[in-house]
Amino acid sequence: MTLEEFIAEWQNDSDKVLVHTSGSTGAPKPLWVEKRRMEASARITCNFLGLTAGDTALLCMPLDYIAGKMMVVRALTRGLKLISVTPTGHPLADDVFAGAQNNNNNTPLDISFAAMVPLQVYNSLQVPEERERLMQIRHLIIGGGAIDEALEAELRNFPNAVWSTYGMTETLSHIALRRLSGNDAGEWYKPFDSVRVALSEDGCLIIDAPLVCKDCLFTNDIAEIAPDGCFRIIGRKDNVVCSGGIKIQIEEVERMLKPYLEAPFVITRRKDEKFGEVVALLTEGDIDEAKEVCKRVLPKHWQPRYYRTVESVPLTETGKPARKEAERIAAI
Repeated sequence: MTLEEFIAEWQNDSDKVLVHTSGSTGAPKPLWVEKRRMEASARITCNFLGLTAGDTALLCMPLDYIAGKMMVVRALTRGLKLISVTPTGHPLADDVFAGAQNNNNNTPLDISFAAMVPLQVYNSLQVPEERERLMQIRHLIIGGGAIDEALEAELRNFPNAVWSTYGMTETLSHIALRRLSGNDAGEWYKPFDSVRVALSEDGCLIIDAPLVCKDCLFTNDIAEIAPDGCFRIIGRKDNVVCSGGIKIQIEEVERMLKPYLEAPFVITRRKDEKFGEVVALLTEGDIDEAKEVCKRVLPKHWQPRYYRTVESVPLTETGKPARKEAERIAAI
């Protein structure tokens, strides 16, 4: 979808917009959302970040998903100056970012606000010119995938505000932010003022965000809530491997391995006659190296019992691990 097509859809007579979920835990599915709730979400984010009319917002994400659509809605709702560049892994590269220059004197444009996925941020950090542009963004929000410890460490000393978002398509982008840069950096998400969170009996997060979502949303995210209402995510309920009576959280295994495995990898599960399920690792790298790292880093009962080399780790279009596809590959 082009920017012109979405704006035309936004300005038509319908009170709803069609969006699609990301497909990280299954096939992407269509979802009709109310424009008035998207506008409410836009105002909440702009108020939280202190964005005002005339500030510049960079659109560098696809308009097929809620994250890209909401950048446009924020610009339209708050009167931001929207700069659109081609969605790519290097949105701040010279040839891409050329469209984000002032027309009169070709000087770099001051970007007040931008949203990216972790891969875009990681790629930008590898190129000095792109890194400098990234550091100049006043408010950078990152969503659509896990942010590993190494990336967080690089962002901690950024001079401006960098945020990790929490939310999903059903909440019209995010309902909470956590700071990644500066003295306030940490692992706890702060919900917006209009949002309340609670835990279900099985420890999963329940979201009550009446301005953006009609009903309470029962998630599969296992969480912990602090006395001040902030929360942190431990993993997904459906990403648990039940192996020989022991429950192993897939995201926890991945977090422990990421500092030591350079090649892309993903943890999944595989059915097993003896244990019911076992941990499986798919990697684009060397299996023997992966085995050595797992043996050294992981508790014995967390170590994969199945390894497989893949040409490319399965990812969704937004860069998240495609969990269902990884499980399918491991079962072959």
